[in-house]
Amino acid sequence: MTGSPFDVAAEFDRQVGTLMEQGYPGLAGMSTEQFTELVTPLRDAAVSRAAELAPPTEARVPFLLVVTRELIPVEPRLGLTTLAGRRKPGFVDRHFAEGDLARFDPIKELEVPAGPAYLLFDVDRGEEFRNLAPSAAVERMAAQDRLPLTIDEGIAFITQFPSALASNRCFSLVGSRCGDKRVPALWISQGAPKLGWCWYGNPHTWLGSATAHPVRVGRE
Repeated sequence: MTGSPFDVAAEFDRQVGTLMEQGYPGLAGMSTEQFTELVTPLRDAAVSRAAELAPPTEARVPFLLVVTRELIPVEPRLGLTTLAGRRKPGFVDRHFAEGDLARFDPIKELEVPAGPAYLLFDVDRGEEFRNLAPSAAVERMAAQDRLPLTIDEGIAFITQFPSALASNRCFSLVGSRCGDKRVPALWISQGAPKLGWCWYGNPHTWLGSATAHPVRVGRE
C-alpha cells in the first residue's frame, strides 16, 4: 500500500469481508445481514480515528476490527488463522487445561468495551520488546502511553494480517491475564499459529509484546 493514499473505509470493508469469508456469521449463529448490522456502526469510528494513521505494514497496522469471545469462542476463531502463504490452521497449546482460556480476562487498565465487537487502533507486534520479559515490557509500554493486546485482539491481528506473525517476530498478549504468572502469546509451531503461554518474568529472543493505542472504541 506504500505510495498510495490509505483508504480507511475500504480497509474496514476488507476486514469485514475477511470475517465473512471465514464464516464468522455462521459461527456466531447469525445471518450475513445480522453480522453486517452488528459491525457497521463501527465503520464511521474507524474512518474518523484512523484517517491520520500510517497504512498497514507487517509490523504495525492502523486499526483492527476485534470480535470478542462474547460472540465466538477463542478456539474456533484461532482455528481459522494461518501463517502468510500457508494452510495449516492455528491451534491452542496443550498446556492450556480444558476450560483454562476462559479464565484469561482483559486487564482492567484496558477498559475493553463491552459487547461482541469493537475497534483497536495503531496496533504493533512489539518487536522492540523482544528478549524483554513481559513484566519489563509493560513498564516501557506505559512510558510510551501504550497498552498491551488481549487474546481476542491478537487473534484479530493475525486473522486480518497473517504476515504479522513471522519467524522471530512472535508476540505476547499481556492484556489477558488469569491471576497467575502466565502470559498468553502467539507464536509459530508446526507451520501454524499457536496460542500458548509464557511466564510474566521470562524473556525470549523471538517473542515481543504486542501493543496498541490505549483507547478502544465500541458500538454506541
